[in-house]
Parts: sequence; structure tokens; C-alpha cells
Amino acid sequence: MPDNNVNEEQQPDPAGSTTMFRRFVADNNEPEVAPRRPVTPYVLAAVGALVAIGLIVAVVVMWS
Repeated sequence: MPDNNVNEEQQPDPAGSTTMFRRFVADNNEPEVAPRRPVTPYVLAAVGALVAIGLIVAVVVMWS
């Protein structure tokens, strides 16, 4: 039984560590990561450019 009491005395107070963690989080204001730009418009623009080039090539081949 005395061994259990020694272990309990060595453990830190959970409420104290929670308070310290909350203070740490409140004090350390890290800048938020900037939101990433969506990729979809760039993909659609590339596909549109490829389709336009394909149409131009098709028209040139048909008229030659």
C-alpha cells in the first residue's frame, strides 16, 4: 500500500497542467495558414485551350 501513495504524490496535478496548456495555447498566436487557391479554374482553362487548339488544327486540316 505505501507504494501507491508514493506514486500518487509524484504525479502532477491534472488541473494545473490543463491550465498551463490553455495559457500556452492562448499566448502562442501562430499565423493561420493561408487558404489554398482552387485548382479547378486552371484545369478548366487548360482543357478549354486544348479544345480550342484542336478545333483550329481540325479546321486548318479540313481546308487544306
